[in-house]
Amino acid sequence: MDLPVAIVGGGPAGLVLALLLWRAGIASVVLESRSREYVERRVRAGVLEQGTVDLLADLGVADRLHRKGLVHRGIILRFGGEDHRIALSDLTGGRVITVYGQQEVVKDLIAACLSDRPGVGPGDPILFAAEVFAVDPERGRIRYRHGGVDREIAAEIVVGCDGGHGVCRPTIQAHLEVFEREYPFAWLGILARAAPAHDELIYSAHERGFALHSMRSQAISRLYLQVRPHERIEEWPDERIWAELQRRFARPGFRLNEGPILEKSITPMRSAVCEPMQHGRLYLAGDAAHIVPATGAKGLNLAVAGVRVLAAALIAHFGSGDDAGLAAYSATCLQRVWRAEQFSAWMTAMLHRPDDETPFERRLRESQLRYVVTSRAAAMTLAENYVGYEPETRAPVH
Repeated sequence: MDLPVAIVGGGPAGLVLALLLWRAGIASVVLESRSREYVERRVRAGVLEQGTVDLLADLGVADRLHRKGLVHRGIILRFGGEDHRIALSDLTGGRVITVYGQQEVVKDLIAACLSDRPGVGPGDPILFAAEVFAVDPERGRIRYRHGGVDREIAAEIVVGCDGGHGVCRPTIQAHLEVFEREYPFAWLGILARAAPAHDELIYSAHERGFALHSMRSQAISRLYLQVRPHERIEEWPDERIWAELQRRFARPGFRLNEGPILEKSITPMRSAVCEPMQHGRLYLAGDAAHIVPATGAKGLNLAVAGVRVLAAALIAHFGSGDDAGLAAYSATCLQRVWRAEQFSAWMTAMLHRPDDETPFERRLRESQLRYVVTSRAAAMTLAENYVGYEPETRAPVH
């Protein structure tokens, strides 16, 4: 074998795994199909759970996060023209979330991988613009194109962190059962040079559809609108976006700050879970193994939690030959995955209004919202899941 571990995909999952392995002295390489500039600019998630922040701190890559990240101790549910605050830290023993863009996490991880290597593994630790076009899960061989030349590498373990559209999951699709759900919603997301209108996230359940107020800094807002999956971004000029956002966040004394829209896109909402998350020498992690709707802010956090489990299993495998962790990888991760799927689906159903919603269904949804903000037990359930629930560490309650 050329290397103990080869990682396909240089997003948060692949980079965190690589850093965990390199810090343990295990050689690996990351093959990323895009350029470094592209992955460092790619706007994605921005809400980090307490556990994700703690892991990044343990890895020594949280200095910028602690300086620039925005710590939040609550979120706002807005409906019926009123705000209702869910006090996350009060309900979870002090746990919080931190708003810090995924692209910033990626920058920090890449810098650490390239500048703080423990000196294991041949060549560059990350190969950018390396397009993987074939993976042999039985022999651990990867064929890829880099610098205009077709190449091959062999590894004892291959980890697919290349997302839902990468090559790894389709390679072992016949050995997996994939559970999927397509939601009748999409999110139109914008990044705007405008100061946030509130210092916490606002989840607005409006009769015209859901909207989310978030941010990336004190000067940059991240805002979302519920739209139909088939809509095209060309149908949404900036003026229409701002007008619809103002409608859905309308409340006496409140108005969004507007400014130049730097980026905008439409993303359909879906769920997907692969069982198992492994076959042969190939292990799936992150979006290659599971996709969640963005409503629960679980995607990046779920990916990081999964590779933390996988890293521990690989360290045991290469360190002492103990393969119990690798054998249990799927079962261990799937507990958390299905908890995140249920929570994300619940949040999505509670906050979004389907086009075909009946008056009865609308009343049920409104009742659920009212229950969450008036029952401490219901609010605690939301808070516990939002800041990061770890089912593998919890004993059953009898």
